[in-house]
Amino acid sequence: MSIARNGVPGWLRVTAGTPAENDAFLELRALRAVPPALSAAEKETMRTTHKAAVVAAVAVLLAGSGAAQAVGTAPGRAVSAAAATAGPAITVDATSGRHAIDPHIYGMNFPDEALAKELHLPIGRWGGNATSRYNYKLDAYNAGSDWYFEDLHYNNDTAALPAGSQADKFVEQNRRTGTDTLMTVPMTGWTAAGRDSGCGFSVAKYGPQQETDAQWRPDCGNGRKPDGTLITGNAPAETSTPAGPGFVKGWVQYLDSTYGTANTGGVRFYNLDNEPDLWFGTHRDVHPTGPGYDELRDSTYAVAAAVKDADPAAQTLGPVGWGFNSLIYSGLDQQVCAEQGDSCWSNPPDAAAHGGVQFAPWYLQKMKEYEQARGRRILDYFDEHIYPQQSGVSGSADDAATQALRLRSTRQLWDPSYVDESWINQPIQFVPRMRSLVDQNYPGTKLAISEYNWGALDHIDGGLAQADVLGIFGRQGLDLATLWSPPKATDPGAYAFRMFLNYDGQGGTFGNTSVKAASADQDKLSVYAAERSSDHATTVMVINKTTGDLTAPVSVTGGTALPAAAQVYRYGQGGPTAIQHPAGQPLNGGSFTATFPAYSITEYVIPAGSAQATPPSAPGTPTASATGPDRVTLTWPAATAGTSPLADYRVYAGDPASTAPLATVPASATTATVTGLTPATVYTFRVVATDTGGRISPPSATLQVTTGPATTSGCTVAYQVGNDWGTGFTASVKITNLAPPVTGWNLGFTFAGNQTVTQGWNGTWSQTGATVTVKDAGWNASLLTGGSTTIGFNGAYSGANPAPGGFTLNGTTCTTVGTALH
Repeated sequence: MSIARNGVPGWLRVTAGTPAENDAFLELRALRAVPPALSAAEKETMRTTHKAAVVAAVAVLLAGSGAAQAVGTAPGRAVSAAAATAGPAITVDATSGRHAIDPHIYGMNFPDEALAKELHLPIGRWGGNATSRYNYKLDAYNAGSDWYFEDLHYNNDTAALPAGSQADKFVEQNRRTGTDTLMTVPMTGWTAAGRDSGCGFSVAKYGPQQETDAQWRPDCGNGRKPDGTLITGNAPAETSTPAGPGFVKGWVQYLDSTYGTANTGGVRFYNLDNEPDLWFGTHRDVHPTGPGYDELRDSTYAVAAAVKDADPAAQTLGPVGWGFNSLIYSGLDQQVCAEQGDSCWSNPPDAAAHGGVQFAPWYLQKMKEYEQARGRRILDYFDEHIYPQQSGVSGSADDAATQALRLRSTRQLWDPSYVDESWINQPIQFVPRMRSLVDQNYPGTKLAISEYNWGALDHIDGGLAQADVLGIFGRQGLDLATLWSPPKATDPGAYAFRMFLNYDGQGGTFGNTSVKAASADQDKLSVYAAERSSDHATTVMVINKTTGDLTAPVSVTGGTALPAAAQVYRYGQGGPTAIQHPAGQPLNGGSFTATFPAYSITEYVIPAGSAQATPPSAPGTPTASATGPDRVTLTWPAATAGTSPLADYRVYAGDPASTAPLATVPASATTATVTGLTPATVYTFRVVATDTGGRISPPSATLQVTTGPATTSGCTVAYQVGNDWGTGFTASVKITNLAPPVTGWNLGFTFAGNQTVTQGWNGTWSQTGATVTVKDAGWNASLLTGGSTTIGFNGAYSGANPAPGGFTLNGTTCTTVGTALH
């Protein structure tokens, strides 16, 4: 866990690569922050005059990659079903799994204006490292380690500043294209002091350095001595001037007065800086120490409140961490542990000083405490970045192995059975993990990913991965996302957006209400479906992520009578310069077989039938009884059936559109006992009815319940099998401590069949006979009263696969509160 060059943490790199590939990855990531708002000529000059080492580093990634693309059919060539391989079955049910898709998931950082206009792009972000110290009064910025810690400026007229700045031009472009603006405001406490006025590490003042801006400003270095050690003790005032909450408030007030408030056509969204947990590297000339728990809490309180003071309707996004580690560690812990090594990562000091609670849940809890104390929400979106850490995926590498890895690695966004193929080496489930953090620590907060990139947007596999990611975002209920950085209009990555936002060139869009869609093998054919509210058409997106044609059975259940045929739109390697519009697909009552060309995206548009079905009415308001530390019994008045008879009732403690039910009972029952709850916690319950046609009622009115205090001893476990393939399975165990806080734990349980653990995560696993023991992983060693952690494993078995029993935590018998078998 070393610090890499230019102060970028070594664990950002793709660790499976060679040293040269790793350095190339870091160089590419650094280019991320070359200000994209410059003119095309300025950007090209800056890129082409950057160190020759960058060009050489990029070449390392590209050399020897072999054929970049699989060979496909020529445009317009019909695909023979006889020549195709049998593909996985696809099912679509427009009557179930329904929830809204927020259009803000289809966003970009610094979008091209013509492309944004064509797509009717919902949101554009002004972000990246260069925005952390942008000075709106001077139209100047300092990109930190991304460009030799230099103060730089945009080439705009200074006579009327702040009017006419690059930030203003960005907002004005978005207004012309009907695009909402996500603006990044500084939270480091500093902003650029002048236009080209200085740099953080002058060679004349601090001596020779490892690298300098040799062509443009040779006195400006990278802040490292020739031997690679860091130069310290520089003065922040050499480049920057203090910029606190008042500076941010003044900028928001200026934007409001110029363009209107957030709810009257002005800037709607504000990022609370950019990747603050990396400031100790990217902006170490002014912030050499990574921000700890307390600093980021206090900075968020002050700056977010300043935004809300200036514009109460504005929406804020934080903490804007760089990736998966940002959910676990503060910036201070990331810096200290990168320096100290592996033992630190299992017991990071900043976390230890805050009860052993990981950073993200602690941060959300503090945002909730602010609202409870002051009666005002200052954090609207929980925002984290994600760049896939698998070797080569987020860059431009495009050999056959990387293509396959890129296309299956999108599963890290949602799939509990996918073990991340990088240094992370465990299931990530990034969006569900973020959702769980919010539900447990600050319910009602929306989810955002304001930077992500699956790489190779100029290649067909990158375009397919981008379409897959957009489909996942909609299905998983993400609320906002912006791609870094935008594709060219002719890139496959741009066509991925067109398939969702303008597939026919006439504004045809993918639906805005997600419905249930499933593939028997998501690695081969991924599928997403949604109903469009404007005309009730059902749109179905099928992505063939393989290099061969696949013929698969498709089953569609509609909320209305299905028409005779669906419209078909297709993009892929067979015609990479345009979206094709083949002949319609006969639906045959909802069951047909189709051939999906290799490396392609197929979109079916199914017009609404003539008869609109009616869902059940909302159940009555629930009431509570028998409330305990970990359970409550709810009772409600029955719903009224619509077109079809009632099937069941489902109880939720979150948004029914994006969370799983806590209990399901048949329609004959109007009461349910919900277990596995956290003691002394406020829950907001809703009840939903479904009918035999799969239609879902509106939710009932809410009921707020506070569970009882924790018992003096005890624990609960919830065991769940997420995937079972006949000889093996993936399972998770959620452990909840109901006793006084513990530091260090051992979980024991006993298999009831012929089962073995083949791989475990989030703990140290061992097995003797049927008895399994799991020791904490260090970072999850502390369990507060009512606190929980989830561990998981892959297993093998023969015969039956029953749930294990005899769960104990540090020798204390635990109650099993939920068992779910696949």
